[in-house]
Amino acid sequence: MTGLHRRFPALFVVALLVLSSAIPVGAAPAGSLLRIGIDVDAGTLDPRLANDTTARRVIEQVFDGLVELDPELRVRGALAESWTQVSPTVWVFKLRRNVRFHDGAPLTAGDVVFTYTTILDPALRAPLRGLYTPITKVEAVDDGTVRFTLSAPYAPLLKYADMGIVSKGAVERLGAEFAAKPVGTGAFKFVSWQRNSRITLEANPEYWKGRPKLGQVVFNIIPDNTTRAAALESGDVDLIHSPLSPQDVARLKNAQRVRVVETTGLGITYLNMNMVDPVMRDVRIRRAIAHLIPQQTIVKQIYREMDRPATSVLLPAWSGVFTDQIAQPGHDITKAKALLAEAGWTDSNRDGVLDKGGQRLAISVRTHSEDPNRIQVVELLVSILRSSGIDARVEITEFPGLLQALLSGNYQVVLVGWLGLVDPDRGMYNQFHSKGTQNWEKYTNPRVDALLDEGRQKADPAERARVYREVARIVATDLPYFVLTYQGYIVGVNRRVEGFTPIPSGSFRSLWTTSVP
Repeated sequence: MTGLHRRFPALFVVALLVLSSAIPVGAAPAGSLLRIGIDVDAGTLDPRLANDTTARRVIEQVFDGLVELDPELRVRGALAESWTQVSPTVWVFKLRRNVRFHDGAPLTAGDVVFTYTTILDPALRAPLRGLYTPITKVEAVDDGTVRFTLSAPYAPLLKYADMGIVSKGAVERLGAEFAAKPVGTGAFKFVSWQRNSRITLEANPEYWKGRPKLGQVVFNIIPDNTTRAAALESGDVDLIHSPLSPQDVARLKNAQRVRVVETTGLGITYLNMNMVDPVMRDVRIRRAIAHLIPQQTIVKQIYREMDRPATSVLLPAWSGVFTDQIAQPGHDITKAKALLAEAGWTDSNRDGVLDKGGQRLAISVRTHSEDPNRIQVVELLVSILRSSGIDARVEITEFPGLLQALLSGNYQVVLVGWLGLVDPDRGMYNQFHSKGTQNWEKYTNPRVDALLDEGRQKADPAERARVYREVARIVATDLPYFVLTYQGYIVGVNRRVEGFTPIPSGSFRSLWTTSVP
């Protein structure tokens, strides 16, 4: 693929021919089936281990947390009908009565204790463990009451109490199989999972909120964005969501049977730069790359303004915390070349590639194959790096392979994204604290650590704003990340689908009230 635009006419035709056989209708009664097209398969269906968007969207149908977040990110009771902050470091949750897991076992405080205790156990390697490390003890006061004790006051605790509660008995009975045969309390029960094909759920008639209107939900894995959009147009799926190419979105807006909803998401697209790589650990290299990024051009020509150009790691949705007065390095090729020269990289042998001490300045930029927008961004960036004397190359892998590269540290620069950043702590602690479980870039700054620890203890909005703005300023200088865009969140849905409400966090909680007449 070359240039800033992709065209898919042949692929679109193929999609229309093959999708009817690729996506079965299923056994649900007519009118009660919702078919969702998603871009990648889930990595796990265990909420404690989930580290990808697909997994979380399936998991939130099968599991409930103690609380849930509404579309305005306000905390609402779920499995907990009430809670009390007994002291700055002690919270007590009262569980809803007569809730049962899908296997018939009653929900008890022991299941809540088991869920959080295992997440906090380093042996489980829970990706979101860092969100819960302020918890020092979880106790069952009685079968219907759970007490959390914290090491210090923890402002975002309630927002993080939406973690899906697993059945202790089912986990112990199924062992590792639980991740592929989940047992929860949610609106839908797990039925089957055909890897890289589909995940099927059915209504939970005993759901504590009331039986869902849908009889069955099928998540169909369709990696190519245009094929997925074609499936929605042809009626082979009922709902799709970001990532989508601008060309597909424009076409869907003109499709008679499709409704397109665009919202500002709670996510970012960013360049993750490996701080321990021999080349990338030099901040002058990271700043030079940042100066070479034509951010406005990318937003206008590749994303067609579906996304917004980012100014820092602070999201506009973080009311009271966000400011546009924090600036990352702007597009300036002259400054970029000066930084490269300052770092000692020159074209000593006049072959067009910068070198130092006999080593060529080589940089690999990676992203995943499921998102053509990101592929275009990477290809454009690599072209610009090459024109500036950097021996740059593109590496495209499927998302699981890209995630493995991030986890292992086997990368230099990766273009990827975060979604569901419901709180500044959620968008910063795990990513930038030296002990953060998603600090894949191995960023270490004692001042940032201290600020992030402080921010967790601040309930006052003005104090939180002060802390997180300072973190954002430091990150914009150190550049473990260059935040390219604030993601737009786009959902395409068949007009016959009723009751589905897109939420900026990407949550599909509203499937409980969705129907297909």
